[in-house]
Amino acid sequence: MLLFFCKAIACLPLSWVHRLGIFFGYLSYCFDPKSNRIALANIQQSGLAADDIEAQRLVKTSRLEAGKAILETLFIWGKPSPKLLPLIQQVHGWQHIVEAQAQGKGLIFLTPHLGCFEITSVYYGARAPITVLYRPPKLQWLSQLVVEGRQKGQVQMAPANANGVKKLLQALKSGQAIGILPDQIPRQGEGEWADFFGKPAYTMGLASKLASKADAVIIMAFGERLPAGKGFDIHLTRVEDISTPAQLNQAIERQVAACPSQYLWQYNRYKQRRYALHKLEKSQPDQVER
Repeated sequence: MLLFFCKAIACLPLSWVHRLGIFFGYLSYCFDPKSNRIALANIQQSGLAADDIEAQRLVKTSRLEAGKAILETLFIWGKPSPKLLPLIQQVHGWQHIVEAQAQGKGLIFLTPHLGCFEITSVYYGARAPITVLYRPPKLQWLSQLVVEGRQKGQVQMAPANANGVKKLLQALKSGQAIGILPDQIPRQGEGEWADFFGKPAYTMGLASKLASKADAVIIMAFGERLPAGKGFDIHLTRVEDISTPAQLNQAIERQVAACPSQYLWQYNRYKQRRYALHKLEKSQPDQVER
């Protein structure tokens, strides 16, 4: 059913897809107050809104953009790569890719929950091999849809497990590119606590470890969603150092600050129950069940 919907929505112009996305985003904004509260708290924590009025306005705008993001993801999954490439209007920072390739170094693309985070791998995968890390859904049929929808051109998928990480490292050591969603909350034991906009967030350590092991070039990638369904601009920014989770979060913060209206603010990176457990483990290790 979902595959049929992907194919159906892929037949529509992107402008129509985004209009429908605005509609669904508005419904979510009206009937999902919990997500609104999370988004508002996260925006206020970030300091990117000048006052409460602007923060409330940013909540609504970001919810509408999130509606676009959901439907455009299905649109991209249902459409072949050659028909998606004309939607990319400009690419800023491609010289970083050229420099890395000239040096024979692997590339780590970090693509946070910002703008269209599906289009960047499509663009790169039309030109060179890239292996993208993903967390397989629990439902097998949905996992198959995700893989088939994302594997376009020279894009390959790697599951978030030991075999997938091995696949990423092999790609990097071969001078190829990999893609990682850096602000996704890792599983317990697979990350570290580091400030994100001044508040502790459980942050992945994988990107930092891979960059260190493979001496790779790190690129923050962001697909900016253009107004009126006119397509996307891709922004590529080189990051010099993500040796620690704190440095990784700082790089994400800078990217979010460039276009805060398109960040997925309702995504709750601050899991207080996990943080409480972390503090208890440090203070009373013998009392915490393993």
